Amino acid sequence: MPAARPPLPLHPGASVSVVIPAKNAAAYVRETIASALAQGDVTEVIVVDDGSTDGTLAIVRAMRDPRLRLIHNDSAGVSAARNLGARQAIGDWLLFLDADDRLRPDAVAALLAAARGAPRAVLVYGDYNTIDSEGRQIGRRDLLKARRKPSGDVLTRLAAGNFIVNGGIVLTRAEAFRAIGGFDVSLRYCEDWHCWCRLAAIGEFEFAPKLLLDYRLHTANTMNAAVRTPQDFFPAVARVFDDGLILARLPEGAAGALRRAAEIHLVTYSAMQAVRFGRYREAFAYLGMVGRRSLKSLPRSALRVALARFGI
Repeated sequence: MPAARPPLPLHPGASVSVVIPAKNAAAYVRETIASALAQGDVTEVIVVDDGSTDGTLAIVRAMRDPRLRLIHNDSAGVSAARNLGARQAIGDWLLFLDADDRLRPDAVAALLAAARGAPRAVLVYGDYNTIDSEGRQIGRRDLLKARRKPSGDVLTRLAAGNFIVNGGIVLTRAEAFRAIGGFDVSLRYCEDWHCWCRLAAIGEFEFAPKLLLDYRLHTANTMNAAVRTPQDFFPAVARVFDDGLILARLPEGAAGALRRAAEIHLVTYSAMQAVRFGRYREAFAYLGMVGRRSLKSLPRSALRVALARFGI
């Protein structure tokens, strides 16, 4: 049986701090910040500049809103930037918004409403759609009107693969985020998945079935760049399944199968992204990797890759 969760005091606060790590994000950061400031329930927006050399700083400084703060991270990386913003945040809840994405109207209000209905939740999350580099909608996730993701004790499901994908659809209780130590700065990719797993080990999640974010897909995006391969993501798998907090909460004997499922999930994700950017040869190679790990998983992975071609 999984070990009991450590006690964590939960308070019904409703103030929200949005943390935006930004490095050379001049093309999008104004729109991103504006989308956060347009949320009536946001207490502050903290932009953490990570050593930008373009016009990012000038754009942020030119924006006038008493809720907007600019701090500096000196090129320490996105995880360190998020952690720095979280340490300085005053909100009861944290939302980590990438500098090239944009929140949809009333996104934070929808997340807070879900949080009020789940007072024990340490994390509340929704869903997203995708846009291109010009801000045009390319995703069709609105077609999945019955799409639901898990609530409650989600650790086992989450350890098998990151179903959250983007921090911009997540409200994290600030005290819980600090209790688990924030993002692991040693991970270059999938650091958010590891962080969500640690949060799931100490508390419940709640899903709000709404599209809350426009997630921008372009080749400069860290997770979508042409050079990314499944091997880039596997260090995070090793980290998740070497984390004592997570392992203590997983069902006895389940870690091996869950680790294999997580690898298949990430290889499938790599194939989906390859298809979205027209790299079909790579996509087929990644599906071959899925088949070598589990022939049983191959049809479902192939279906997900095919749906990705149509933005679903």
